[in-house]
Amino acid sequence: MPERSTREQELLEKATKYLPGGYTGNLPIRKDLNFLAARGVGSHIFDISGNEYIDWLMGSGPMLLGHSHPAVVEEVIKAVEQGSTFFATNEKAVLLAETLVDAVACAEQVRFTTSGTDATFQAMRAARSFTKKEKVLKFEGGYHGSSDYAVMSVTPSGAEEFPQAEANTAGVPKALQDLMLIAPFNDLDTTTAIIDAHHDELAAVIVEPLQRVIAPQAGFLQGLRAITTKYEIPLIFDEIVTGFRLAYGGAQEYYGVTPDLCCMGKIMGGGYPLAVVMGRRDILSVYDPDASDSDSFVNQIGTLNGNPVACAAGLATLAELRKPGAYDRLYETGSKISTAIVDVCNRNGIPVYLAGEDAIFDIYFTSRPVLNYRDTLTADTQMMGLFNGGLLERGILKGGQKFYPSMVHTEEDVEKTIQAFEEVIPTLKQ
Repeated sequence: MPERSTREQELLEKATKYLPGGYTGNLPIRKDLNFLAARGVGSHIFDISGNEYIDWLMGSGPMLLGHSHPAVVEEVIKAVEQGSTFFATNEKAVLLAETLVDAVACAEQVRFTTSGTDATFQAMRAARSFTKKEKVLKFEGGYHGSSDYAVMSVTPSGAEEFPQAEANTAGVPKALQDLMLIAPFNDLDTTTAIIDAHHDELAAVIVEPLQRVIAPQAGFLQGLRAITTKYEIPLIFDEIVTGFRLAYGGAQEYYGVTPDLCCMGKIMGGGYPLAVVMGRRDILSVYDPDASDSDSFVNQIGTLNGNPVACAAGLATLAELRKPGAYDRLYETGSKISTAIVDVCNRNGIPVYLAGEDAIFDIYFTSRPVLNYRDTLTADTQMMGLFNGGLLERGILKGGQKFYPSMVHTEEDVEKTIQAFEEVIPTLKQ
């Protein structure tokens, strides 16, 4: 068990006093193993007390190149020395927009924002303006940030019949439930039936091409592309997580399906607050006051849109990702870790299902396949909590869901993590 310094204990007490729940809203502080992050280098982070952790959370995905990557740090320092923000279009934003259009299949133009939540919100709003329709279809269990629309049916009870939406956080107007239609991920027949019945009301369909860690079944994304094309409904890929992770061109390159709009963030910002809506020029023209009338113009103002420091980090990150063989290490590392978990579980008689791709994955403690949200309800969440907690006690940091391999995890990191699996997993059946 890592030891806690007096300083860290004092800060943890202040966190409890000044922050609701004692945390910032992301990774909760564990009552039995509290720590505060202090710094990160490569694939490791350190807490205030100086304890070191192998990091498989990696900032919830953005740090594909690792913490404090020299190329990113160098460009960020240069950018800061030239000014932190301008509230005006700047060189770095223009260059990053060009780079993104070159990289991503659906991208003809780019609109910057600062978070995945806002990017997905803006994409839905742009689609509504473009189509002059109001309803959006999303998939049960899909996470598109924390806007009022996006929080529908993220963690529902599973009792509602499709396409009825269910708000999963307080403070959401009930009226919005009627504007979101819900379909089951990986069920093309049910999804098609819903779209057939509501196509004249739908402004868009939004989907995580890899939903959390659930990979699309063969033909699902292709079928979704076909039915939305048939009715001229804009298809939005939420690639906040998968963008530049599954491949340089994102999930649309990896799975071979091109949407009308996509949202990216996390990796493309190099760890800084940056996200984008990209896609067809005609749809994104709703942001152009010279190309839109008063009924279709979308006024999207943000103090830090296209922030030059974040864009500098993004440019440096993408330059590294374009280097030959950059993704080989990522997939090799992910494969070793995911294979080891399943092997150790099988040897110890622990039911397990591996979900995702080698570049991003997790396990479910269940004997059933996990192909959609309702399948996840069969998993043993208490066992998952014990698993994550046991890893943390041994200096292995993982979030509540997902392993995020990086391009800088070492063979030693992999070996130590597998050793932790060997120690923790046998205790789960006790």
